[in-house]
Amino acid sequence: MDPAALAAERARVDDRIASLHHELASLAEEQALTSHDDEHDPEGVTIAVQRAQLQGLLAAAERDRAELAGAARRFADGSYGVCTGCGGPIAPERLEALPAARTCISCATRRGTRR
Repeated sequence: MDPAALAAERARVDDRIASLHHELASLAEEQALTSHDDEHDPEGVTIAVQRAQLQGLLAAAERDRAELAGAARRFADGSYGVCTGCGGPIAPERLEALPAARTCISCATRRGTRR
């Protein structure tokens, strides 16, 4: 993975974040046009569930963006691709699948983490 690929991944995540913000704003607008009587509004729960799902997706995308920013910093300081657990190399295939990976497969498996 090179800086250009990290930047492309970051742009993809930024687009996803913008789209989720737009969906949340649209949902809020839609909710403003509906009744606030939750007891008799069959759409009330659906809108609340949609909002919670979108907020969860947005939080995950923002975590991804932060992880990619960390990967860019590691690339700049020369530590990208070096496992923070054992100091060994992170397999290129792992970095291709998870560009922000901080650990090798062995350390991630031991710690039960994805990154």
